[in-house]
Amino acid sequence: MQLHHLIYGAGYPLIILHGLFGSLDNWHTLSKSFGEHYKVFSLDQRNHGRSPHSDEFNYSVMAHDLAVFLEQRNLSEVYLLGHSMGGKVAMEFAFRSPEKVAKLIVADIAPKDYPPSHQTLLETLLSIDLTQFTSRKDIDASLTTKIPDFGVRQFILKNIYLNDSGIFTWKMNLSGIYKNYAVLSQNITREKTFSRPTLFIRGEKSPYIQESDYPLINSLFTQAKIVTMPNVGHWVHSEAPKEFYRIVMEFLQD
Repeated sequence: MQLHHLIYGAGYPLIILHGLFGSLDNWHTLSKSFGEHYKVFSLDQRNHGRSPHSDEFNYSVMAHDLAVFLEQRNLSEVYLLGHSMGGKVAMEFAFRSPEKVAKLIVADIAPKDYPPSHQTLLETLLSIDLTQFTSRKDIDASLTTKIPDFGVRQFILKNIYLNDSGIFTWKMNLSGIYKNYAVLSQNITREKTFSRPTLFIRGEKSPYIQESDYPLINSLFTQAKIVTMPNVGHWVHSEAPKEFYRIVMEFLQD
């Protein structure tokens, strides 16, 4: 699996992993900012962005994708940042290869099972025949009834592109994600602990990390620090990018 990626800046390596339905494009502005201090590798994970599609899609195989990526680039130790699904991949990788992760940053996800809350969204997207549309505006209008949240629709629409034949197509592997969604909602491997510096960043308005999750986080990540960003939801990095940048930089430079 050759993951599509972009490199920003120079210095100590920082790997960034996006969340479900996302891509490295969502991190472009922050990657540029982090690139002023580090060599940033922003990745499209399998079945997302411009990376290859596969029917095999779980945290184990995505952690392996990351291991191969580091090996190919002779990266023996990195800072690792992951949001949501990317955060679970980052945790899985840290448990498997702790010597390769100098510092770990997990954005708004906990090491636990979650209810499959995106099932309806996936079924809605799969029901759309993109070949029948000639503009993004029309696609957006068709989604309005079932996806009333404008921000969510715009986030999803970033996954659509015009192929060489001029036909709208999904970048992400929707069918592969749908088939494996139950697995993605499950917990990661928790047979080990990670004892290097770890930062969990949670959104005050997000349900993904609850205070009741703190004991579990602290038992698995023995040097964990948990920071709550006020007045933001699950997309902590896009809702308050300057504050997110400040929190991450303070942690990395400490």
